[in-house]
Amino acid sequence: MNKKLKKLVVLAFSSIFIIGILSGCGSTKSGDSNNDKSKGTVKLGYVNWAEGVALTNLASAILQDKMGYKVDMKQGEIGMVFTSLARGDMDVYLDGWLPVTHKVYMDKYKGKLENLGTSFENARIGLVVPSYMNINSIEELNDVKDELDGKIVGVDAGAGMMKVTNKAIKEYNLDYKLLEGSEATMTAMLKKAEDKKEPIVVTGWKPHWKFATWDLKFLDDPKGVFGKAENIYTITRTGFEKDMPEVAQFLKNLKMNDKQLGSLMADIKNNSNKEPIDVAREWMKNNEELVNSWIPKSE
Repeated sequence: MNKKLKKLVVLAFSSIFIIGILSGCGSTKSGDSNNDKSKGTVKLGYVNWAEGVALTNLASAILQDKMGYKVDMKQGEIGMVFTSLARGDMDVYLDGWLPVTHKVYMDKYKGKLENLGTSFENARIGLVVPSYMNINSIEELNDVKDELDGKIVGVDAGAGMMKVTNKAIKEYNLDYKLLEGSEATMTAMLKKAEDKKEPIVVTGWKPHWKFATWDLKFLDDPKGVFGKAENIYTITRTGFEKDMPEVAQFLKNLKMNDKQLGSLMADIKNNSNKEPIDVAREWMKNNEELVNSWIPKSE
C-alpha cells in the first residue's frame, strides 16, 4: 500500500471513530430530563368520555409545551385501551375508575398494570334521570317501564359502567333492555328528552358536563350494586415509572377537584369548533399556577 493510500485509509477510520464517539456522547435514555431532544414519546390511551378527553388532552398539552416530551394520543374503546396497556403498546390511561367500574380489567391484567394514584376523588356512577321524573330509586323503575319503553340508554358495550348496569338489571329484576351506543349518543338522547320534558333513564357518571347543563339526579341504589363514591386513577403499563420517572411524578402530582375538571370539560364541550388540545392549552394558560405546581422541579 503506497503512502498516499495509507494516509487516506487512516483518515477515513479516524473520521468514523470520531463520529461514533460523538454519537455515543449524545445518546440518552428515554425520559432523561437533561436533554429535551431525547426525552422520548409518551403514549396516552383514552376513551371518548368527557372527563377522559379533558384529562388526556390537558396532560398532553403540559407534557409537550412545558416539559419537552412528544405525545402520541390514541382513542379506543375501554377494553382495547386496557389490553394495549397490558401489552405495553400504550403507556398511560388517565381515566381508570376504581374500585368498581374498571375492577374487571384490573383483575384481568393483574401484574401487567401499575396504579400511580388518584387524579380526581369522589367520582360516581349509576342510573340517572331528569329531576322532573317522579321516581327516586332503581327499585321504582319497573313501575314506569311503559313510560320508558323498557329501555336504559347506555354507552360503549365494553365500558365498566355497562357491565355494572347489566348486573343491576339482574339484581333488581328489572324488565329492561340496556341499549349500547356511545357517550355522544347518550347525551344526544338525553338532550332530546330534556327539550320535550320526556322521561328517560341513562347510564351516568360524575364528573360530567351534563350535570351542569341539565337538572339531573342519580337514582338511589339500596342494594349498592354501583358502589359508593369512586376515584379516578392514572393507570400505566408495568415499568413505565422506571422508564420515565419525571413523567410518572408529574402524573402523580396531577390532581383536580370538581370545579377545575368541570370547567375544563365545559370549555371543551362549549368550543366544539376547536380541537380539544387547543382548548386544553387555553385552560392551561388560564390556570398556570395550578399547572406549574404539578410539574416536578428540576434538581
